[in-house]
Amino acid sequence: MKTLICFGTRPEAIKMAPVIHELKKRSISHKICITAQHREMLDGVLRFFEIKPDYDLDLMTKNQNLNLLSSSILKEFNTILQKEKPHVILVQGDTTTALMASIASFHSGIPVGHIEAGLRTYNLQAPYPEEANRQLIGRLANFHFAPTLSSRQNLLKEGVPDDRIVLTGNTIVDALNFGKSRLDSIAKNSVTREIRKKLDPDKKTVLVTGHRRENFGDGFEEICNALKKIVSTKKIQIVFPVHLNPNVQNAVLKNLAEVDGIHLIDPVDYPVLLWLLSISDLIISDSGGIQEEAPSFNKPIIVTREVSERMEGVDAGIAFLTGASENKITEKVFYLLNNDWTGLDENPYGDGHASARIAEFLIMMNEK
Repeated sequence: MKTLICFGTRPEAIKMAPVIHELKKRSISHKICITAQHREMLDGVLRFFEIKPDYDLDLMTKNQNLNLLSSSILKEFNTILQKEKPHVILVQGDTTTALMASIASFHSGIPVGHIEAGLRTYNLQAPYPEEANRQLIGRLANFHFAPTLSSRQNLLKEGVPDDRIVLTGNTIVDALNFGKSRLDSIAKNSVTREIRKKLDPDKKTVLVTGHRRENFGDGFEEICNALKKIVSTKKIQIVFPVHLNPNVQNAVLKNLAEVDGIHLIDPVDYPVLLWLLSISDLIISDSGGIQEEAPSFNKPIIVTREVSERMEGVDAGIAFLTGASENKITEKVFYLLNNDWTGLDENPYGDGHASARIAEFLIMMNEK
């Protein structure tokens, strides 16, 4: 079975990397196409996982419009499909790249395998545009690799036949196992050494990230107010890699640039993020990927969103939805840091063998 893998952002690359390595290990024929919807962040992950794309569409432009990006992907990926004529394409998650590659494949009559299928909030504005993207991919996909029981149940409720759903676990756990095995060397690189110099070993460390559109404006103002209140105790320090989006940069730099105990740093690459997750006592984030990564490090995470498509962490008691509320964030931070964290017995996002299950399914389909 000739497989074509398409992705374009850093989160997709992280979650696709173990699948690619599994296909290679099992000698399953495959080609890799990247749209480079994100450029620099994507390239760092490719280097870390030693992945070399067969096609690089290099479509990222400054302040790119989703409609223009979508049309570019649809046009350029179609050319790759016509040249390669794959038996199946694999897409991951809920990005514009994943949706447009799925539409192009559907138009060409090529089956689509959707990795991380079935995540839902059923609110098209939260997260935007990801919720719409993944619902639309779900209507087009032929094979659905569901990461959890709840995502499988969502697909069944939407009428997806049971024999088209494969319960795999989330490939991010596979990727994290690879990354965690390299933490010792990551901790010695120049970026981590510089960050470590800024930190007080006697203080609790909170890692903060934020980039969701839903929090632009008043949301980030509330989050910043919460962070100032948190460090005012002088017992807590914050490390905040600030996203490059101007809506994030402007709010964060205006409110937090001169606050003692808050270390604003440039965006970090994937290995350094893993190291920051490993040394933190608590995480505050609106990121979907970090909601899945925190349990692998047994670190509680405060999710600055009103709804989440990853409720497994909430149900397990390791993730806490606060929205972008100053009071809710600060209250939960102080509670978690002042009480012993018991940790998890089992990762709600999988056992680290998701990629093997996906590869086995492809082999089975090829044998039919």
